Order: sequence, then C-alpha cells, then structure tokens
Amino acid sequence: MTDQAVDTGGARRSAPAATDDRFLGRTRELKELRADIERAGLDTIAGRKAPRARVLLIAGRPGSGRTALAEELVRQVAPGYPDGVLRARLAEPDGTPVPVERTARDLLTALRLPTPAGAAADDLTHALRTALAGRRMLLLLDDAPGAEEVDVLLPDTPDCLAVAVSGGPLTGISNVRPCTLGGLDTKSAVELLTRYTGSVRITVDPRSAESLVEVCQAQPAALALAGGWLAARPQAAVSDLAKRLHAEADDGTALVRVFRFVHDQLPGQSARILRLLSLAPAGLVDPHTASSLAGCSVDTARTTLDELVRLGLLHTVASPLPQYEVPGCLHPLLRALAESQERAGELQLARARMLERTVRLLQSCRAITETDNPQAREKLQALPRELRFPTPRAAADWLRIRRPALLAAARAAVADGELDTLARRLMAQLVKAMVAHLGTQAAAPDLYGVHRLVLDVAERRDLPREQAAALLNLGDLDAQTGRTADALGRYRSALDAGRRANDPYATGRAMESVGGAYQELGDYDRAADWFGRALAERLARDERAEA
Repeated sequence: MTDQAVDTGGARRSAPAATDDRFLGRTRELKELRADIERAGLDTIAGRKAPRARVLLIAGRPGSGRTALAEELVRQVAPGYPDGVLRARLAEPDGTPVPVERTARDLLTALRLPTPAGAAADDLTHALRTALAGRRMLLLLDDAPGAEEVDVLLPDTPDCLAVAVSGGPLTGISNVRPCTLGGLDTKSAVELLTRYTGSVRITVDPRSAESLVEVCQAQPAALALAGGWLAARPQAAVSDLAKRLHAEADDGTALVRVFRFVHDQLPGQSARILRLLSLAPAGLVDPHTASSLAGCSVDTARTTLDELVRLGLLHTVASPLPQYEVPGCLHPLLRALAESQERAGELQLARARMLERTVRLLQSCRAITETDNPQAREKLQALPRELRFPTPRAAADWLRIRRPALLAAARAAVADGELDTLARRLMAQLVKAMVAHLGTQAAAPDLYGVHRLVLDVAERRDLPREQAAALLNLGDLDAQTGRTADALGRYRSALDAGRRANDPYATGRAMESVGGAYQELGDYDRAADWFGRALAERLARDERAEA
C-alpha cells in the first residue's frame, strides 16, 4: 500500500511560502526517538511479546515545532513500515477533543474500508484495530488532548508504531517513550531566520541575530513570525526588531509576545481579517470564508490571505483550490484578540455572513447538477458570478475539498444556539449537495451526522415536523446498515412527532416504516397491523395511488 494519509481536520499543511521545507535541527531528539523504536520494552524484557503498538510521544508547547519533528521522524522511518502512514488530528483548533467515532471513521476511510453510517465508536475502533492487525503501519496522532484519545486507536500489534504529539504526558499508556521539546539550538534557529531574511542581514550582524533568537526563546513558531516580519521589510535591521521585542512587556510566552507585535504592525483591515479567521470552521479558510467574515471582496480576501502566509501567520494547504489553515498554535491567540477587540455583536454578524455565504455556495453546488431543470438554471444565473461554479466537476471538487470545513460549519452553527435558522438552511443545502454529487449511499456516513444535528436543533426549538423528518432519515440509514431495532425506535419516535405536528405525510410514512421494520425482524403479525394502519390512513385521505 502506498502512503495513506488522512487528517481529521481535513488539511495537509505545506511550509510557509517564505521558507524552504528542509527540516532544521533536532538531531539529538531524532536520534533518541529512532533508538526508542528498537529499544526493548518491559514486556520484551519479561519474555512476553509486546501485545500492542509502541507509542513514541513528542511533547511540547504549541509553537515548539513538535508536529514538524513528528513529520520528520515519520519521513525517516517510513521505509520500515511498508503498509504506509495514517495521520489523524485528535483535537479541534480550539483544543476540543475530536470524537473518537469521527477519527476512527476517517482512518478507516483512508484504508478504503467501509464505515457504516451511524456505527458506534466501539464498533469503528474495533474495525480499525482489526484492519491494522495484519499490517505494518505508522500512525501519526497529532494534537492528542490526552491518553484516552490515543489509547483507543492503538493497534493490537507490535508491528505498528504510533507517534503521538501532545502538550503533556500520556499517563496510563504503558511503554510510552517521551521526548519533550524546548527551543532549537542556536545554529538551527539562526538558519531558520536566514530562510526568511536572506543571508546578508544575518551575516553583517550575527550578534543581533542571536539576540533575536534569544528573545524568541528559539521557538520555531516565534522565529517564523519574526522572520516573516523582517522579510516583509527588507530595509529593517535585525537589531531593530530584536530591540523592539526586548522592549515588549514581559508577559506570556515568547510566541505570544512576537505574535502581538506582528499583529499590531499589520494594516487595520489585514489585522481584522486575521482576527476573524479564528471563526473559520476547523481552522480551514478559503477566500470566500475570509471575504464573508470580514465583509470584503473575494479578491481583497485572497490578497490578504497570501500576505498573511508570507508573514508566517497562515499556512497554505496542499489543495487544487486556494485553501489555507490557521496554525494551531495561533488559534487561541487569534480568538483572544477577536474577543477583546471586536464587539460580540460584530463577531456574531461575521459568523452569520459566513454561514449565509456557505448556504449560497451549496445552493450553487447543487443547482449546477440540475441541467435539465429550467428553474434551477434560472436560480443559478441569478447568483453573483463569484458564487457560480463553471462545471459540475468543479462543484464536485469544491464539495470534496471543502467537506471537512462544511461539516465543521454545520456542527459549529448548531453548537452556537443563536443561529438556528441559518444552521437549518445550511444543513438542508449540505444534504442536497451531497446527495446530488455523491449519492445517498456514498454520503450516508456524513448524512447520518448531519441528520443528528438537524434533530438537535428541532428538539431545541420544539419543531415536531422537522423532528419527524430527521428521525425518518436516521431510521432509514439505520435500516440500510442492518440496525433494524434502532430503526424501529426512530420510526416510532417519528410517528409521535408527526402526530404532534399534524403532518399526515410524516405519520403515514412512519407507519409504513414501522411495518417494514417489523417485517424485517420477522414479526409478520405486527408488520401486517402497521401496514394496515398506513393503508387505512391513505384511503381516508383518498390517496389512491399511494394506497
């Protein structure tokens, strides 16, 4: 198997535009980590074969280069794991743990294995461990919030290796080999600055370069921001930046101080766009997201995003479409700035603009598939040019690439609690677009999650008609994946909701579905009874064709 890769945040980062991507420093750490792979564990010493994959832990503060070190380690040792590499991010940009169900599902998808819609986390993790039992693979588990999230994904085979990245220890997992990161060595830190500034400014004043490294505490993320600031100002001396940073208030980490300095030096509009990117779903940004958040043109947003990449404030994402990622170490800093410098009402308005733009893009994405529908063509032509897709293939590609951000937008909109109308519209259009481009069967796992979100909103707002619709959809997906008993429970609840809504379609459909579930379970008497009730209701409404 070739190198398999999945990132549950949906993004694959590339290096900032101002630097090359050769790995710097960490020679000692890499040597120790590689030695730990071969070192005997407690089970081996006791004469027992290790029952599970070994775990190497790379721990450090955000911005310490822990993920870059993990990626370099994986690159070096990958030839020893011929079945490939699996990648997963175990926390959202705001630090919220990613549900195990979602991580396991994405890893199984990367292995091209089935992931039944609605399957429980235990079933999915068992399927993952079973799939890895006969393979020799590497797992890179980034942003692990704790031991529990790592432990549940570990293969039951010593032939696999897990490299976990976390802010602290993974207490509770046996035989973990920890590597705790500090700053880079001075030589590597100066070289990292040189990649941004060029060699001349460093060569003519090496002491100032070392002073700048010191004030950045040799932390890669802080050095990247300092280097990006210098690269954007070819006339600025390294000594000037070092002095200005030394004069900054000595509060917070080096990354916090450098970030605040760089942010305060940005033009007003660029600084505001940067702050509002903390609202981007899953930390993933495209020009439309930035444009709608800030209320500016798409072209202005694209230009600003590219400039933020050059400054080291954003990463580009390896993607056929322009897409960017907010570095995880900067996300909490951006959120804090947004909350302190933007009014709460403005932040909510920015969220609403972003969701409204997403709804319209999804409408356009679906409408272009309805080439034989004059009304759909008319609606498509009424949309602004920047919201239209040139071809159905372009729309499908956009949906595929933006899928993680679209699903994250739906989850965030529902969690917000104050944007339920927009959330309902977003989820309705997301379901339609996925069905149009992927088909119900292929999109079923994602659809299951969206229908559960619809149900959450319907229950919160006491909308019985929408409750019935969501329950019927979930029941159908349960039935398709063999969970007939679960489906029966959904259909009965849908019947109650349909009756409360006085919705004859929902009640009739629920009765037929209850009958079908009993038939599938082999209870033919109850099946006949429920089919009879559904028939009587159809006839009472003179619906002869349906009867």
